[in-house]
Amino acid sequence: MSVSIDETDETDKTGATGATSATRTTGETDETCATGEAVGTGRTGGSSTSQLAPATAVPVPTAWLNFARLLPEELPPPQDAEGGSALELMTRIRLRAVQEQERSDEALLPVPEEVRRRYAEIGRPTRLTRARALERHLGTPARIYLKREDQLPTGSFKLNSAIAQAYFASREGVRTLVTETGAGQWGHAVQYAARMFGLESIVFWAGVSARQKTSRRAVLSMLGARVHESPSAVTAVGRAVRESGRHASGSLGTAIGEAISYAAEHPEVRYVSGSNLPHVLMHQTVIGQETRAQLTALGEEPDVLVAAVGGGSNLMGLMAPFLEQKRARGDGLRLIGAESAAAPRLTKGTWRYDHADPGRMTPLSKSYTLGLDYELPETHVGGLRQHSGSTAVGVLRSAGWLDAVAYEEREIFETGRLVLRLEGFLPAPESCHALRAAIDEASAARRPTVIVVCVSGHGLLDIEGYLDAFPLQGV
Repeated sequence: MSVSIDETDETDKTGATGATSATRTTGETDETCATGEAVGTGRTGGSSTSQLAPATAVPVPTAWLNFARLLPEELPPPQDAEGGSALELMTRIRLRAVQEQERSDEALLPVPEEVRRRYAEIGRPTRLTRARALERHLGTPARIYLKREDQLPTGSFKLNSAIAQAYFASREGVRTLVTETGAGQWGHAVQYAARMFGLESIVFWAGVSARQKTSRRAVLSMLGARVHESPSAVTAVGRAVRESGRHASGSLGTAIGEAISYAAEHPEVRYVSGSNLPHVLMHQTVIGQETRAQLTALGEEPDVLVAAVGGGSNLMGLMAPFLEQKRARGDGLRLIGAESAAAPRLTKGTWRYDHADPGRMTPLSKSYTLGLDYELPETHVGGLRQHSGSTAVGVLRSAGWLDAVAYEEREIFETGRLVLRLEGFLPAPESCHALRAAIDEASAARRPTVIVVCVSGHGLLDIEGYLDAFPLQGV
């Protein structure tokens, strides 16, 4: 269960899927290798100028990292609001296995062999590629590496936890999962994983994103997902939000509240979360574990790690395996979370307890929050469109370990177009935030600097947002 590491050359940047060649640079030494037609298939290829060299490979991780012990401060526990019973409800509607994972004191939590096999089938480990064309365009001494989670079957990193949770559900005899989704990536992943294990899924999708993203909605429909735009008339919480006249366009928060409400009303259904909660972040640590092994194989050490930040799962997935290095190196290893200026929790929010949903179905959790009354503007960045976030990410930020930057929608779509033209793939709007931050870091670099970016998803099912930014006659 391994895959080659390769670096992207400027050759053939048209978006074609043919073979490419790459030059691996470590310090002053250049080593040229062929990346092959399809990574991990055993086939080789490359341009006529490439010299064949053995491909470097890393294994599919055998364990998830229980990162809590690596944080600079203890995780503040969730709490019930005065007179509330949300903690008891969450215990009742969630899978037993993930609750056991969150209670565990073990440093490493074994990945079940069935889950590990499924990871290998979908293409884990994902590639770590060198963005040479982007580097040349910027004229930077920095070396930019891209962790390509966008190349997984559903086009995002979300499968890493969806497969794990669907597996646990099947083992516990659960037949139906209910969940929320913002941009649709998590809902897509849950339905994909549900079919993998013979389950059904019900998805509450933030209404504005569900209406915007017709391509992804079509895919979810073909996969068999039952989708409800949130706020909906399906749940008591959804009806209450609609009657209030607030949050009418929906958000990840309204969808969370509805998914929990639905599970509470249907005892045979289990609620699965795609962000914020510790077990989700643990499952995503396969990203950083692979990245660390891939960098080591290249003789590289990161100076900057960058990820988009919404609920925090791709950020912690990339960064948690490097937290021991962060503690040892201090400012020598920078961690950067890139968020949407439409939901600037880390850059403008307050570190305090709050509900994750306007219906107050969730327990109080401590995070950087804009408050329940914050009206999120309609944007195409549904995965980052939430008023609060992850406790673990909040701990990193409050302790001074995590820097944060926020970007406007126009500049992130411009970043996506630039990456398409230079590197040959279209990143998701959420991923564009991380790529924009990496470009800013690389542009400011005055010495060789290793920058690693988590490309959390592709933008081929977010094309409506790109078309709004760049009408066809202007492309």
